[in-house]
Amino acid sequence: LEEEGYSVRTPPIGVMVEVPSAVYMIEELARRVDFISVGTNDLTQYLLAVDRNNTRVAGLYDDLHPTVLRALEQVVRGARLFNRPVGICGELAGNPMATVLLMGLGVDSLSMSAGSLMKVKWVVRSFSVSRARQLLHAALRMEDPAQVRGFVERALDERGLGGLFRPGR
Repeated sequence: LEEEGYSVRTPPIGVMVEVPSAVYMIEELARRVDFISVGTNDLTQYLLAVDRNNTRVAGLYDDLHPTVLRALEQVVRGARLFNRPVGICGELAGNPMATVLLMGLGVDSLSMSAGSLMKVKWVVRSFSVSRARQLLHAALRMEDPAQVRGFVERALDERGLGGLFRPGR
């Protein structure tokens, strides 16, 4: 394309996956875009049917729920069929407990607040991708978020990273 004498490229076009219907249609979406981004806050809320802002049910909101992990796996798998990169944004992206699982999924980028960067970087540098994949596959077989959290806590503890997720450390 040319505009006013300058060569202009069309910017990359992506899609934000924030609702379960987009997870189920990921292949059709991936075919039409250049990249995929997953908004984990809304996706988790809608997958679990829990309003995270409602104090009566907010305790049921858990972004390490196996349902969320399985949905993310489906998104990555569908995106890979069309060689589309997958980015994760939302609280999950900056959660050091989730980092190793996201590495195992093979996500391409994480969008987080600056305050999370060093903790996430520490986790990335502490695990190989193959070990992260092993941990992810085990977590995907679990049935509740408490199991997943305990499992990931032990994996981080084994690497001396327990202080990343325990308050006051």
